[in-house]
Amino acid sequence: MSEVTIRGVQLKDVERVTEIEAICFPEAEAAPRKSFEDRITAFPECFLVAETEGHLIGFINGCITNSAVIHDELFYTTEHHIPEGKNVAIFGLDVIPAYRKQGIAALLMNHFIQLAKNTGRKSIILTCKAQLVDYYKSFGYVNNGVSKSTHGGAVWFDMILVL
Repeated sequence: MSEVTIRGVQLKDVERVTEIEAICFPEAEAAPRKSFEDRITAFPECFLVAETEGHLIGFINGCITNSAVIHDELFYTTEHHIPEGKNVAIFGLDVIPAYRKQGIAALLMNHFIQLAKNTGRKSIILTCKAQLVDYYKSFGYVNNGVSKSTHGGAVWFDMILVL
């Protein structure tokens, strides 16, 4: 595998980020281009991309909040982003299928965790489906049970990593 670089997102990445999201999530759950444009503009510091040989192959994104769990409103508008907040919420961790099971998602997550620590956050929160609970536990996240989120009509679990 070629070298993978993790860097901050740029607005020029929006088209590819949107494509990757559509590959990685069902249509009802995938964020649209407009959401990514808004997120990149409002909180680029919470958005990292992975690239190899000049091609984006994955990303992790979220916002800063004081909430201890993810509420669906966070997905749909940037107005709930609180720059001085104590927690970081992860909206998605996406890696295209050809690059999965090569440690790229872990690389993105570890960079994101370090970024949260470096900026003095208290915890990182996310929601995930049942099959990914153990994966996130491997980073130290704790499963707080079924989430109130109904995003995309799926059943989600609330996870938290206390930093």
